[in-house]
Amino acid sequence: MTFGTEFKEGLVLSFAALMANKGRAVLTMLGIIIGIVSVTLMGAAIEGLTREFNKSFAFMGADVLYVDKWQWGFGGGEWWKYRNRKPLKAEYADRIREEATLVAAVAPEADRNAKVRYGNKVANNVDIDGTTSDYAYVTSMSFDGGRFFGEEESRGSRPIAVIGRDVANLLFPNQDPLGKMIRINGLPFRVIGIRSTQGSVLGLFSLDNVVYVPIGQFEKIFGSRFSATISVRAAEDVDLDNAKEEVRGLMRKIRGLSPGEEDDFSINQQTAFTNAFDQMILYVGAIGLFVTALSLFVGGIGIMNIMFVSVTERTKEIGIRKALGARRRTILMQFLTEATLICLGGGILGLAFSYPLSELLDNFLPTAMPISIAVTGIIISLVVGVVSGIVPALRASKLDPVEALRYE
Repeated sequence: MTFGTEFKEGLVLSFAALMANKGRAVLTMLGIIIGIVSVTLMGAAIEGLTREFNKSFAFMGADVLYVDKWQWGFGGGEWWKYRNRKPLKAEYADRIREEATLVAAVAPEADRNAKVRYGNKVANNVDIDGTTSDYAYVTSMSFDGGRFFGEEESRGSRPIAVIGRDVANLLFPNQDPLGKMIRINGLPFRVIGIRSTQGSVLGLFSLDNVVYVPIGQFEKIFGSRFSATISVRAAEDVDLDNAKEEVRGLMRKIRGLSPGEEDDFSINQQTAFTNAFDQMILYVGAIGLFVTALSLFVGGIGIMNIMFVSVTERTKEIGIRKALGARRRTILMQFLTEATLICLGGGILGLAFSYPLSELLDNFLPTAMPISIAVTGIIISLVVGVVSGIVPALRASKLDPVEALRYE
């Protein structure tokens, strides 16, 4: 008898045995179902969060440095050190632009929240960003209409504005915003551009609820007592670390720091968030894997026990098959196939439950279930089936046919 024939025969016998004990088979699958649901939901959540994170923070740019009073990701007693630093002035950007050789664009940025009006419509808590013409290049800004303000308009502090998509939708639901006059804290601004949709940061806050104005106009609205963030985009084909060191040296010079003094500013970049996110995902994944492994372990033990019971119940059948010439590997394959079928069925049912549950979870957390997660779930269920069934299958294959035929 060939291996293929033996496998086919074992598959038929295993399926028949499972159909004869449907209730026991379904109950045995429960541990595997729970384990596969756990691993697929965890994978879907991690995949969804990762995609949303990459999408959300793409606007920051991997080649952009952010010179700030604050250190991103600071904690503990360090907060007081950053709080007591002197504010960063917007004019620092001009000094960096003039003296740096490894940067392509530099733009200061300051922000406050304010009401924005158009006629009788009001947008509350809008993020008002004061910046310069270089900001559009630093952030690779794209537009649904219009443009960003130019260098002359920026330096001349013209009363013009570029609005985000949320502001445009709220204030101008049925008309083109370009050329219209909006009011920020009572001061008039002409809309010259509409920034393309940016989305939100992990679903927590919108990046489109924003209005950009020249920084001189920002000072007229909110005053000059603010600490700016200086956004610096590295030149093409320049190593970001080299650009960072050049900016650090220039900032120390601008701030008048002696060689032994500590930096009284921070240079942040996108990796501050990606490192924190990766660490969070590592912890979540570790907890999820522990829960999944525990569920699969319990399910595997349950399958092993049921398979031992099955071997005991069918001892006489095994004896008859061996007496008729069945080899050890034939018996081994039969019971191993049966255990694997139970786990495979549990895996398929687990995936069937996981998809609607992931859709439900998507209302609270971003989720994504690519085909790789489903394939992983099936592979895990097959591995558990083989591991759980190997010992009972070996025991069945080693039964003495004479003793087995005498078993009552």
